[in-house]
Amino acid sequence: MLEVSKRGKNFFSDFFDDLITTDNNLMKTDIKEVDGRYEFLIDLPGYKKEDIKISIKNNYLTVEAVKEEILDEEKKDFIKKERHYGLISRSFYVGDVTMKDLKASYKDGTLKVDCKKVTEEKTKYLDIE
Repeated sequence: MLEVSKRGKNFFSDFFDDLITTDNNLMKTDIKEVDGRYEFLIDLPGYKKEDIKISIKNNYLTVEAVKEEILDEEKKDFIKKERHYGLISRSFYVGDVTMKDLKASYKDGTLKVDCKKVTEEKTKYLDIE
């Protein structure tokens, strides 16, 4: 989904790409259970609240964030660029949840999503006659 490096660009780029990969560091998430609900704490530093979208589809909670690249013509000769620009997305299976079951807030680069915990129905067996 995310291409971090382009091989053959120059020596410094290829060298540093072998040492550091940044796609593993996007949207780090902690999930905990609090009072029968799930609380998602998602790191999104540098994003504006308006650039973050939360949706529910097919029992998946999806968080998307987009950051536009600011082009600075005077500083275009980078040796290495690791900051991500563009769309990032992450999905979590949450069961049969609706938008009414969610609450979200964004503060200091952390998105907090509170989600109703869906209890799994126990398996029921049919008596065979």
